[in-house]
Amino acid sequence: MDRKKFLISGVSLLGMAAIAPNVLGNKPGQDDDNEKANCIVSPSETAGPFPTINPGTLVQTNIVGDRTGVAFTINIKILNTNNDCAALEGAIVDIWHCDKDGNYSEYGGTTMQQTDYTSYHFLRGRQTTNANGEVNFVSIFPGWYTSRATHIHVHIYNSAGTSLLVTQISFPEGSGSAVELVNSATAYGYTKGMSGYTYNASDNVFSDDSTNSEMCTVTGSVSGGYVLTHEIRVNGPVLGVADLTTPDFDLSTVYPNPIEDQGYFAITLRSDSKVTLQIMDLNGRFVSKPVSSSLGSGKHTLSFDRGTLSAGIYMYRITVENNNGTFEKSDRMIVK
Repeated sequence: MDRKKFLISGVSLLGMAAIAPNVLGNKPGQDDDNEKANCIVSPSETAGPFPTINPGTLVQTNIVGDRTGVAFTINIKILNTNNDCAALEGAIVDIWHCDKDGNYSEYGGTTMQQTDYTSYHFLRGRQTTNANGEVNFVSIFPGWYTSRATHIHVHIYNSAGTSLLVTQISFPEGSGSAVELVNSATAYGYTKGMSGYTYNASDNVFSDDSTNSEMCTVTGSVSGGYVLTHEIRVNGPVLGVADLTTPDFDLSTVYPNPIEDQGYFAITLRSDSKVTLQIMDLNGRFVSKPVSSSLGSGKHTLSFDRGTLSAGIYMYRITVENNNGTFEKSDRMIVK
């Protein structure tokens, strides 16, 4: 299964076609061909340093919790690239984002986020897509924090709970944009403004999104609230083939934890697979790729040296790819 990011390019000919329809008009079936050409998986991104710890407990539409801010409705549609980008019903969609001050629930009390919200669960939720592939959440407009543009995290699973895609949603920026207007809305508690804001072009996650495929549409106003709409494309179940009912591998957590010199993972594969182990810092930047190899079915031990990694908290991601699909597991680890 190909997980590379593809770039979509095109030139709008609508205005010219209106002038010379016989020259530039689409041939029969050309619109369908264009749609199929654009039916590619949305970019995969890091879950970041603040993924939901136990998302299954957060099945809810209203994710505001005790937070305040500008009203915000989030509408996401999931499309299946294995079925000509038809709506994918029954997909599980997790989302999470920061509050107006740039803080996440379930984390804090560290240099990464000084305010301690480890016992809070605001601005996190899970929904299952309807027959139209849609989920909806009631929230507040996200704020921002150093080194990141305004964004929303999304993790999508099939109905059996197997990971299909981890991605992020970016926001339109510039004069008159919702991002600018909201962050100037001091009456609603947004006090940062745009001084020191990291724009999409400089954001380490969105800077390579030259086609804006991760950018949502935002409509509304500060006083009336805003509405986000966005489509995400995933490799869903192949038409006529049932979902897998179990993940395709078993994995232990890293041991020992904390790691001094070497870390280990015990993994059991149910079929021949390509296995990749990646280490990220808490800003989501990849700092090491210690394992990338093809392994047969059965039990294996993955090991890696800490190398030049300094002491601290890191994220690891193990990806297993085979004929049944792509499967991932991420968690935190400590280097001593």
